[in-house]
Amino acid sequence: MQHKADVTSVQDGLTAPQTTRGAPQSNREVGPLQTCRAKRASSPSPSSCVPDSRLRVKMEEVLAPFRELVRQQGELVRRLKEEGAAEQDVNKAAAELKARKRILEAKELALQPKDDVVDRVKMEDTLKRRFFYDQAFAIYGGVSGLYDFGPVGCALKNNILQIWRQHFIQEEQILEIDCTMLTPEPVLKTSGHVDKFADYMVKDAKTGECFRADHLLKAHLKKLMSDAKCSAEKSDEMEDVITQMDNYSQQDLADLFGKYNVKSPSTGNDLTPPTSFNLMFKTSIGPAGNMPGYLRPETAQGMFLNFKRLLEFNQGKLPFGAAQIGNSFRNEISPRSGLIRVREFTMAEIEHFVDPTDKVHPKFSDVADLNIMLYSSKAQTSGQPAHLMRLGDAVEQGVINNSVLGYFIGRIFLYLTKVGLSKEKVRFRQHMDNEMAHYACDCWDAESKTSYGWIEIVGCADRSCYDLTCHSRATKVPLVAEKALKEPKTVNITQFEPNKGAIGTAYKREAKSILEFLAVCDECYITDQEKTLNKSGEFTIEANGKTYKLTKDMVSVKRFQKTIHVEEIVPNVIEPSFGIGRIMYCIFEHAFHTREGDEQRTYFSFPALVAPYKCSVLPLSQNQEFAPFVKLLSEAMTKNGVSHKVDDSSGSIGRRYARTDEIGVAFGITVDFDTVNKTPHTATLRDRDSMTQIRAEVSELPGLVRDLANGCMTWAEVESKYPIFGGQETVKMD
Repeated sequence: MQHKADVTSVQDGLTAPQTTRGAPQSNREVGPLQTCRAKRASSPSPSSCVPDSRLRVKMEEVLAPFRELVRQQGELVRRLKEEGAAEQDVNKAAAELKARKRILEAKELALQPKDDVVDRVKMEDTLKRRFFYDQAFAIYGGVSGLYDFGPVGCALKNNILQIWRQHFIQEEQILEIDCTMLTPEPVLKTSGHVDKFADYMVKDAKTGECFRADHLLKAHLKKLMSDAKCSAEKSDEMEDVITQMDNYSQQDLADLFGKYNVKSPSTGNDLTPPTSFNLMFKTSIGPAGNMPGYLRPETAQGMFLNFKRLLEFNQGKLPFGAAQIGNSFRNEISPRSGLIRVREFTMAEIEHFVDPTDKVHPKFSDVADLNIMLYSSKAQTSGQPAHLMRLGDAVEQGVINNSVLGYFIGRIFLYLTKVGLSKEKVRFRQHMDNEMAHYACDCWDAESKTSYGWIEIVGCADRSCYDLTCHSRATKVPLVAEKALKEPKTVNITQFEPNKGAIGTAYKREAKSILEFLAVCDECYITDQEKTLNKSGEFTIEANGKTYKLTKDMVSVKRFQKTIHVEEIVPNVIEPSFGIGRIMYCIFEHAFHTREGDEQRTYFSFPALVAPYKCSVLPLSQNQEFAPFVKLLSEAMTKNGVSHKVDDSSGSIGRRYARTDEIGVAFGITVDFDTVNKTPHTATLRDRDSMTQIRAEVSELPGLVRDLANGCMTWAEVESKYPIFGGQETVKMD
C-alpha cells in the first residue's frame, strides 16, 4: 500500500519533557508534629502535555509522509464529488481517506512522550480499591458493561451533574424535563433506531458465546501480526484491514473471517457467520405483550415528542432549550474499557430549538475570545493537526457553521475544564462529510486524550429540522412554531373537509378521533390521499392505534387562499449530548498523580468544585480531648453545606492524609494539641495538592473551606492571609 511509512524512534537522543505523571517526588509528607514543610506535588504544566519544540520538529519529520498521503486522498475525494462520480467510487475513496487518517493519528499518539501516559493499571486499582465504582453483581460473578458507583464515585458524579445544571440549565434558563425510559416501538421506528441502531455479531457455534465481529477480527489480526513468523508484507496487509474496519459490510466481514480463519478466542470453536444485532434492549409494555417497546437508547426523543408542550410553556417563543439528565441503554455485544463502553449509562442532553433563518446567539460574544483546539474537517482531509483557534474567528471564517453552534462549543469547553479536564487534552473534532448524517448542517465532537487515545465525550450537532419533521410525518401532528411576519401575505391552503354526519353515523364515538386526525394533516399527506380517494373511492387512516376507512361521502379536499400574519416554521435543533461516564473516566485519568518520592502514594487532584468530599476532619489521635472540636467542626461544616468526612481511626495522621488524598478530598482540617491548649482555639487547614498547611481559628475554618470549595477564594489567597503552619507548639495536654 502507498500509505506505509517507516517509523523510527524520534525520541532517540532527545530529552522528553518532564511530567509528574507516574514520576517520583522527593519529600514524603508527615503529620503536623513535624516541622518539615512538604513540597508541592506539581501537576503537568500546559507545556508538559505538548512535546517541546525540538521534539516536535523531529516528530513532524516522521509524520510528514503520513500527512501527505492523507492530503492526497482528501483531494481525490473532493475531486470525485465535484465531478459527480458514482456514489460507489466516492464511498470507496472516502473509506481509504478514513483509513489513512487513522494511521496518521495512531502514529501521532505513538510518538507522544511516554511520561505523559497515565499508569492505567495503578489508577484502576485505586478506583476499585476505594470503591469509586465496580462491576455490578460482583458476588454473582458480575455482568460486563454494568457498573455500580460507590460512595465516592456517586458523590463525584452528583457534583459533575450539579455543575452541569448550574452551567447550562440555570445559566441559559433551559427547561428541564424528565421522561420515561420505556419507549414504544413506533417512536424508535420513526427515529431510525429500530432499523439502524445495530452492530455485526458472531457466535461460538457450540457454546453460543457472542462476540462483536469487528472487535474480534481486529484482536485476531493483531495476534497474528505479533507472531515473529508473520512477514512484513502480510503484516501490512492486515494493518490495512484493521484501519478500514468500520467500512466493512456484513459479507465483507464474513469473507475476512474465512480468509484469516478466525475462531472463538475462548474455546477455539468455529464461529457462526456475522449477523446484524440491534443494540436496543427490547421489552413488551403491558401484560398482554402486544405493545413492543425498548429501553431508550438516548434521552433526546422525549424532548422532541414534548416539543409542543415546551413551546407552549415558553409562551410560543423561539429560541428555547430543553434538557434532560437520565440513563440510556445500549446492549453492547462485547463491552470493554471500563466506563467508556457500557450497557447502561447516564446522559445529559440539550435540545436548543431555534429559528432556521436566525442562527445568531445573543451571548456569543461571551465565548468568542476563547482559544480552543479545533480539528476541522479540512484539517483532517489535508493531513494537518488540530490547532488553536479563536472561536469568534472560527465562526466568522465559516469553520463553525453558525454562532449558536459556536456558543455551545465554547460553553462545553468551559464546562469540561471546570470539572477537571486538562484543556491541553481537549479538542473539538468536526465530522467529515462522509461521517455526517445527511440532514446535519454541522457536527463537532469534544474529544479527550486518554491512555486509550482520543475518545469522544460530548457531541454537539446542528441537526436541522430532521427529528421534528420525522415525528410530525409519523403522527400527523405538526411540531411547528409560529413566526410573526413583517407584512401579511396570501397563501394557498389545502385541507380535508369532513362530512361530520357521515363519519359520525359510521363510527359513532370514534368519530372524534377521526376528525381530530383530519384537522392536523399536512398538505403532502392530503394530496397523496386525495389521489387514492379519486382512484379507488376510499382511503384509510390510522388514529389512536386503529385503522379507519373513509369514503368520498365522508371526506373531500378543500383548497382556498388565506391572508396570514404569522407563518409556521419547523425549528432547527442544536444538540449538545454529554456522556457522563466517559467524562468521569477522563477526569480520573487527568487528575491521577503519584507523590514525589513515593510511587505507591497516589492521589486525585479533582477541582474542589467536583471533589466528592470538600474537606476531611482529622483528630491528631484518638485522645478524647479532641472529640468536642471534631464534633463542632463537623456540625458547622454541615450548616455551611460543605460535604466532609471525619476520620477518627487509629492510623497515623500521615496515613490518614494519604487515605483522603487517594479519594480526592480537597482540604483537610487537623485538630491537634494546640487546638485544645491555646485560645483562641485554632486548627490547621491542609491543601491536598501542595500539601501545605495554614493555621486559623476553628470558628473561621468552615466558612473558609466553603469559599475555597465554591471557587470564591484560592489557596494562594489563603496562604497570603493566614500563617503557614510549621509545627505545633505543644505536644501534650496541659
